[in-house]
Amino acid sequence: MNYLAHCFLSCTNEDVLLGNFMTDFLRRDEINNYSGEIMEGIHLHRVIDSYTDTHPASLALRAMLRPRHAKYAPVVVDLIWDHYLSINWDDYAGSSLNDFAQLIYEILLDRRSELPVKLNMRLDEMIANDFLMAYSNENRMLSSLRWMDRRARFNSNFESALLDVRENRDKIQVLFNAFFPDIIKHVEQSCACL
Repeated sequence: MNYLAHCFLSCTNEDVLLGNFMTDFLRRDEINNYSGEIMEGIHLHRVIDSYTDTHPASLALRAMLRPRHAKYAPVVVDLIWDHYLSINWDDYAGSSLNDFAQLIYEILLDRRSELPVKLNMRLDEMIANDFLMAYSNENRMLSSLRWMDRRARFNSNFESALLDVRENRDKIQVLFNAFFPDIIKHVEQSCACL
């Protein structure tokens, strides 16, 4: 899962949200700086990633993406899940996607002193680019994928993920409908903050 899904699946608890969101930015030596519910969020991030990577719908989507994305198909799966969460947002959330994103940005800015160094250095730019809305429509998705291609130190071809979505829109929607309710249930069973 990518940023939007991790934030959405954070049990409406700020500490869990902080831990869940920051995990990919943590260096090993920084993990010991955290405890309590922030550490629960770090653990939750790993639970979400592990469950997502092994779910049959994710595996089916990965197989669908492999011809264009080879070993980077799992990365593209995470991006596509965020896109589908964005376009299906009203089915899962009680507030608008934009309102949710603004709330998360406020929390991150208010608590930035608790964030790992790497994330703290990037936070202003991420928020300025409205990163939680990065996959909310095809134009934003294309822009985000192109940015990833420019930053990659390898031949990534992330931009072509939009072709995968266009060519398989309905099939991916079926896979998302099978996956997302399952991940919500899994988080509800795994997260002590609920």
